[in-house]
Amino acid sequence: MQRRRTPNNYTYVSSCVKYLIFLLNFIFWLFGGLLIGVGLYAFVDKWQATGLVKVETIYDVVLNISLVMVIAGGVIFIVSFAGCVGALRENTCLLKFYSLCLLIFFLLEMAIAIMGFVFPHTMQSLLEESFTDKIIHTYREDADLQNLIDFAQQEFKCCGLSSEGYMDWSKNEYFNCSSPSVEKCGVPFSCCMNATDISSGLVNIMCGYGVQELSVAEAGKKVWTSGCIEIVRSWAERNLYTIAGVALGIALSQLFVIYLAKTLEGQIELQKSRWNT
Repeated sequence: MQRRRTPNNYTYVSSCVKYLIFLLNFIFWLFGGLLIGVGLYAFVDKWQATGLVKVETIYDVVLNISLVMVIAGGVIFIVSFAGCVGALRENTCLLKFYSLCLLIFFLLEMAIAIMGFVFPHTMQSLLEESFTDKIIHTYREDADLQNLIDFAQQEFKCCGLSSEGYMDWSKNEYFNCSSPSVEKCGVPFSCCMNATDISSGLVNIMCGYGVQELSVAEAGKKVWTSGCIEIVRSWAERNLYTIAGVALGIALSQLFVIYLAKTLEGQIELQKSRWNT
């Protein structure tokens, strides 16, 4: 344990540990504040555009990207602030709160990782049952969610969410076959294999019209037919070692920071006991 000389006595508190914790948490504190700012801006902008932001159930919160950013940013802001002040002021109560929060985050991440790696099909079924209907139903009601779904479908070359694939869109009021809309029995353009015309560079938003009336073989010539959750699960299985390596790196980093916080806490307690004697 490092000691440094002061005019009157020795201190057992390591400056290296103290300011390393402060610096790491100061960076995350700024990041948390940025998330809160961006999330609030997006939330207010959506509220001004639509005049109404529905937050009635847990699904409304989870699927509202701006609210998720505000909540995540708030948690990061509070926890990292506790780490900053706890380290700088050598406050053991704040350091205990900080290390406890990190431990809770670590255990939650491990639980999700174990579920994902050990029971991938169970996790897939759980996600499909929990979110498919709600996401598909609110596709046109939330611009941020719509952009996210379109991005995911284009990047992962999928259509819909569940194992029903492109037929998931029959649950949307704009795309079901009983809709008076011109999009009835169709799917979003982001499901199309070739939605963008190479020569003009324009997106053909009509490329998915009437696809639900086709068989899987016929529809497969125009759009991606597999659901996104299944495609993402397959992608994760193909890149299992890479994902596991990244997850291990994050887990070890968290454990290292917890170790630093507990080390600093122990040094402060030792110094206090020395003062008391």
